Amino acid sequence: MTARLEKALGYRFSQPDLLRQALTHRSHSSPHNERLEFLGDSVLNCVIATLLYQRFAALREGELSRLRASLVRQEALAEIAAGFGLGDELRLGEGELKSGGFRRPSILADALEAVFGAIYLDGGFAAAQEAIARLYRQRVEQIDPRAEGKDAKTALQEWLQGRRLPVPHYTLLATHGEAHAQQFEVACSIPAVDLEVTGRGGSRRAAEQEAARAALEKLKRT
Repeated sequence: MTARLEKALGYRFSQPDLLRQALTHRSHSSPHNERLEFLGDSVLNCVIATLLYQRFAALREGELSRLRASLVRQEALAEIAAGFGLGDELRLGEGELKSGGFRRPSILADALEAVFGAIYLDGGFAAAQEAIARLYRQRVEQIDPRAEGKDAKTALQEWLQGRRLPVPHYTLLATHGEAHAQQFEVACSIPAVDLEVTGRGGSRRAAEQEAARAALEKLKRT
């Protein structure tokens, strides 16, 4: 467990118990990760603010704040955490395990912030800054200040309208899981450009946003 996560983070813990605590949800045991989450949230905000300040010298305070909010929101954190399999390493109580807590965006996001807090305590601010920059590098490099901060559905619609193309259609394809932990699967189709992609999320709206984001990314690459 530790070796795989340390490789993804680019950081090796001298106090492995800190990482263990960061991965422990309150439903499992104590000490759990809530205090580390509190600390990691502050470290993350500072690091992301610094990265944006350095990269976008011409942006005003309000614009930088908007970009930072888009990068540290729960959805972004959960996507990063899922991307390197953090959910598979979480220590969850039986109820959370049965309800699919290892996939829940709020749990993933909180755990990743806790990991950042653990790195800060174990190796200092520079170590935490390096790990965060490593995980966020691609997202920061791909930021478009003109579009970032808008929700994906709005950004997609504006992109299409700017090219005189019709708006997309969203269709609910399926729901998965038990009622208290459902996952929704939605299709976003744009017949005018022969494109259809799918998205998943903990609500229909979240799934639509994910599908819209995927569609916009594909359109920008063509």
